[in-house]
Parts: sequence; structure tokens; C-alpha cells
Amino acid sequence: MDSIDIFIFVAEGLIIIGAILAILMPLIKSLDNPGSLVKTGIGVAVLLVVFFIAYSMADSEVLPKYAADPFNLTPEISKFVGGALLTTYALFIIAIVGIVFTEINKAIK
Repeated sequence: MDSIDIFIFVAEGLIIIGAILAILMPLIKSLDNPGSLVKTGIGVAVLLVVFFIAYSMADSEVLPKYAADPFNLTPEISKFVGGALLTTYALFIIAIVGIVFTEINKAIK
């Protein structure tokens, strides 16, 4: 086993630990203020609704060159990836519109 392999395993472990802490610490902190959990739940629900709308719009077509051995892409995976991409595009557009609206609102006041 090379040192590169060891560092990859260490990096994967640190990413997993960081992800777990990034999820658990805000939950522990929000127990002091349960109202923040409601806001977080609404945000997660909105993200899920946007994803399911994008998922329903996504196409599940797989080109023959991607269905071959190295990629092994199935129509279900293709539809999921398409939904994730459409969700990303939608959230990007929503963020840009929000930024523009905020700047115009601040300029008016």
C-alpha cells in the first residue's frame, strides 16, 4: 500500500466526519430554538419540491455509447442526473433573480 492510498483513505474519512458534523452540529444548536427547525424544514421541503419537478421534467433517454460497458448508464440514473442538473439550473436562476431583486430594492430605498 502506497502513501497515496493511505492519504486517500484519510481524506475520505475526514470528509465523512466533516459531513456528519456539518449535519449534527446545527441540529444540536437548533434545539435551543425550535422555530429555526421549522424554517429549515420548510427550506428542505422547497428544495425537494424543486427537485421532484425537475425530476419529472428530465428525460431518461440513454445514448447507446453511454449504455456500454465503461459507463453502464441506466435510464433511471440518466433521469436522476437530468433532474439534478435541472434543479441546479433552476436554483441558479432563482439565486440570480433574488440578487437582482435585492439590489434594485436597495437602490430604490
